[in-house]
Amino acid sequence: MRIGVLDVGSQAVNLVVTETGARPDRKKAFPARSWKVRTYVAKRIASDGTIDGRGRDLVTSAVASAMDRARRAGVDEIFAYGTAAIRDCPNRDQMLGAIEDRAGIRLGALSGIEEAELTFLAARSWLGRDAGQMLLLDIGGGTLEVASGEGQVPLRALSLPMGAGRLTREFLDDGDPPSNAAVRRLHRHVRGQLREVVQPSDWPVPRSVVAASRTFYQLSRLTGAVPMRHGQHRPRFVQRKALRKWIERLSRLPTDKRQHLPGVSAHRAHQILAGAIVAYELLEAFGEDSARICPWGLREGILLRRLAEEAVPVEDRWSAARALWTPSPWSQRCLAPV
Repeated sequence: MRIGVLDVGSQAVNLVVTETGARPDRKKAFPARSWKVRTYVAKRIASDGTIDGRGRDLVTSAVASAMDRARRAGVDEIFAYGTAAIRDCPNRDQMLGAIEDRAGIRLGALSGIEEAELTFLAARSWLGRDAGQMLLLDIGGGTLEVASGEGQVPLRALSLPMGAGRLTREFLDDGDPPSNAAVRRLHRHVRGQLREVVQPSDWPVPRSVVAASRTFYQLSRLTGAVPMRHGQHRPRFVQRKALRKWIERLSRLPTDKRQHLPGVSAHRAHQILAGAIVAYELLEAFGEDSARICPWGLREGILLRRLAEEAVPVEDRWSAARALWTPSPWSQRCLAPV
């Protein structure tokens, strides 16, 4: 059986396809084919989180193209979902309706905690059992996810409305570059939010600290990591001390200058400063000097969970999933034939 994951995010629509007989090997690339179309819908989000008409058209067109690609690829089953940009926008029902009318599929939604758990599964699978106790950090466009544990399922997981895109709109919109006062306000906000949820005694140490997401990868490039084309298993880290210096530099640069920095893409340049501030304050709150970059994330976590279910007889899949995971309605809601 050929299965797919369709991820509708704030920057792009991503389709990943793999076979149910495939088994991931952390020493190699994930056994899947992928396709992407950039929508840059983050630039079409108003200060209240609403996606404008042009953004809606871009997303619906991209999802329709992805579904056509999935059909031509022979996908039997697809898991389609919207991330925080879609899930949390005030005009979500309009967005979902337009997508369903154009593409013929109703997007599901994962909660922030489910995203944290699935991304944790991907990072655990990529690092292997040698990682021991693991702390996962994931900065998205709309939310921040943190999870911790030593098995495939995290013992603690949380999701906070502190994504790089969201915080840029809420705190750094007074100029390009933003004012020093705006940057200080964002530091205080992130630090205050983290103090409420990060109590050192609740998060075991020692631990392997892992960072997933394009934001963290681009920050690692800024702080000296080699590009991914040199191999996904070359160790890459984002360094807290180096981040501090880069925050000062980024806060003085306009967006059109940031996009020429190492690893910073044009479509994320406007929010890389907010991402750097969140990453720095996260590492500071946990008392960590660095985090290792993991190239696998939410999409791989969804595929891994589905592949785990495929490994047992159909009648036992849900009981096996419950043994591996706390059951949630997302599979019934989003996993559907193409």
